[in-house]
Amino acid sequence: MLAYALPGLFFFLFAIGVLRDRRRFSNAVHLGLTVVFLVPALLIQLHRMPTALAVAATVLILLLPTLGVLVLGVFLILNGVTMVRKEGRSPANLLSLLAGLGIFAVVALLITAVGSGSRTLAVVAGTTVLVLGYVSFLFLCFVGYAFLYGRLRVRRDADFVVVLGSGLIGGTRVPPLLAGRLERARAVYERQARRGRPPLLLASGGQGPDEQLPEARAMAAYLVERGFPEDRVLCEEESRTTEENLAFSKRIMDRTVPDHRCVIVTNNYHVLRAAILARRAGLNGQVVGAPTAAYFWPSATLREFAAVFLSYKLVNLGICALLVLGGALAWWSG
Repeated sequence: MLAYALPGLFFFLFAIGVLRDRRRFSNAVHLGLTVVFLVPALLIQLHRMPTALAVAATVLILLLPTLGVLVLGVFLILNGVTMVRKEGRSPANLLSLLAGLGIFAVVALLITAVGSGSRTLAVVAGTTVLVLGYVSFLFLCFVGYAFLYGRLRVRRDADFVVVLGSGLIGGTRVPPLLAGRLERARAVYERQARRGRPPLLLASGGQGPDEQLPEARAMAAYLVERGFPEDRVLCEEESRTTEENLAFSKRIMDRTVPDHRCVIVTNNYHVLRAAILARRAGLNGQVVGAPTAAYFWPSATLREFAAVFLSYKLVNLGICALLVLGGALAWWSG
């Protein structure tokens, strides 16, 4: 039972964190640490299994990470090619392709280090694996908790449903990505209205340099044209970023209903980062996500994770620097 003490402790911290505030990234880390310490605790139980079954389970556990990394690399490269073909060659659209190529580059580095017998190359490869192991752990925490957070139910009635903008087609038209957010917002509004408290819907988005009108105005027109009550729509027309979406929307909500609660609607890949930012902005509300095209999700998720990782850059870059320093000291002392 002692082997389950650490996973039990981290699961307890995870549960307490979720009850206090679902929007903390620490919840994701505690959940990840629960899984990390649970695996060896379960491995200890293998000796109680029949020998053949224990050996098969051990081989499977050892092979899964290796095969999983290779399969992931192939998947990311194929997804990257699809992204470039459908969305163009912008840096953001190349993320999954670059990540897949990076996985195989690290595998090649490890094979070369083992084959060459070079101590310097071995230290470089080992340090690289440690740094990428840390980043990969946080990424898996991010993906796992984002999946869980997106399926948690909104606890209470809301005074506002806030829809975050995402750009317009041709400077005037709502694109499919944004239409998905608006339809999800309509569904949230209707569910709240059935409880007897119809909220206000707040469309949030300013006017970009290539747009002929603010995104919020186009979003409001999209809803009204499809039968949404015009008197239940407000517009926030100044924001350019997610941070500004939330800050400027909060300003409007504070003026309209000082002690308000809200539901924020975005796409599913953006839910966890938006929730973290909403918590920092002091918003009293949860975030829900609209579906996204499957091919778009990997690159978008990598982009969101990178933004969250860098939002805690003092800790994360500090740990990465310590790992690199440890590798340098290992090389020097050798």
